[in-house]
Amino acid sequence: MSATSSATSLWPAPTAAGPVRATVRLPGSKSVTNRALPLAALAEGPGTVRRALRSRDADLMAAALRALGAGLTPSAETASSVDWHVVPGPIRGGVSIDVGLAGTVMRFVPPIAALADGEVRFDGDAAARRRPMGPLLAALRALGAHVEGDALPCTVRGPIRGGEVTIDASASSQLVSGLLLAAARFEKGVTVRHSGPPVPSMPHIQMTVQMLREAGVHVDDGEPDVWRVEPGPIAARDLVVEPDLSNAAPFLAAALVTGGTVTVPDWPERTTQPGDALRGLLTEMGATVTRTPEGLAVTGTGRVSGIDADLHDVGELTPTIAALAALADGPSTLRGIAHLRGHETDRLAALATEINRLGGDVRETADGLEIRPRPLRGGVFHSYEDHRMATAGAVIGLVVPGVQVENIATTAKTLPEFARMWARMLEGDA
Repeated sequence: MSATSSATSLWPAPTAAGPVRATVRLPGSKSVTNRALPLAALAEGPGTVRRALRSRDADLMAAALRALGAGLTPSAETASSVDWHVVPGPIRGGVSIDVGLAGTVMRFVPPIAALADGEVRFDGDAAARRRPMGPLLAALRALGAHVEGDALPCTVRGPIRGGEVTIDASASSQLVSGLLLAAARFEKGVTVRHSGPPVPSMPHIQMTVQMLREAGVHVDDGEPDVWRVEPGPIAARDLVVEPDLSNAAPFLAAALVTGGTVTVPDWPERTTQPGDALRGLLTEMGATVTRTPEGLAVTGTGRVSGIDADLHDVGELTPTIAALAALADGPSTLRGIAHLRGHETDRLAALATEINRLGGDVRETADGLEIRPRPLRGGVFHSYEDHRMATAGAVIGLVVPGVQVENIATTAKTLPEFARMWARMLEGDA
């Protein structure tokens, strides 16, 4: 793990002058967008993915699917959303794909490439080469594909037969989702068995299963840690992407730490997004959470309570919860998140290092963090090219003057307009 900064890449995190009162309209979910696009590219006919997220991760997914032969035509574009009209085409090889630092691209696209009769080469950012990918590539080999490499860079070539495979998906739920998304196009479908420590972020697999079923794919997940997908067509659809609930985390946290109210419109009544867990987590930390005609509203008192939480299924919320815990009036324990050491950076080490750099008291445990309250001071908060680290620094900066977040632009991974939205939230409108 490394951290770098320069005077030109430091963003002075704004300090709130008083309670934040704002409505924050969020762009589409990255998790939904980067599942909907592959399903549309593999469907039996053209379809449309509306209000899709426009971000680095989503743009990398669109570029990868285009390289493999799908037609993607954008319309209704804004800085952070787009409607994609997707025309499936024969999966072709002989191309190179840049996965950037996007876990969804590096794990969802290789199984699609295994349908091609030519070689597809994958590589990405330097940090992506350290992210867990070996179990997926081994599974593709076992299912009949030709694979060279056990991590990035690697090459994949079909044809893939499908069948039954056992993997250890304890490092990332995406290892399972990647196999399931393309499996209906495999000759034999797929049966995926997980063997190992518990799979993290299970709501993301539930999201994958739900979206497959909505596209007419038969999925059996009735046996624990086993998923069966039957071969068959994937229906062409017109899908509207939900707002990204995980990206709501720093904005809703702003209400809690400043004693204000932040409302997120269009919060779904039912969803498989892990970000929906914010309702319960923020309530435990002292917020009042209500549904209003305008959306989901979170109101704080300016006082933050410590929390003892198992975040195994919602690990992506950890940076925001850790930032809140560093500002709380009592100790916190965050558990079940050892897998975060294999994300964009080692998030546990990064959070401990950066909060402690500001005067905090954070200790790494075998599977999480112990955070004890101490007065924080200003200073540089490194992002490690990790979008959620950057937003965690912004949350602390709301009430700790002098925090400077290194490389706030890394938030473009999932929320390209973050800095502007943050400023507008403090003005009372986002």
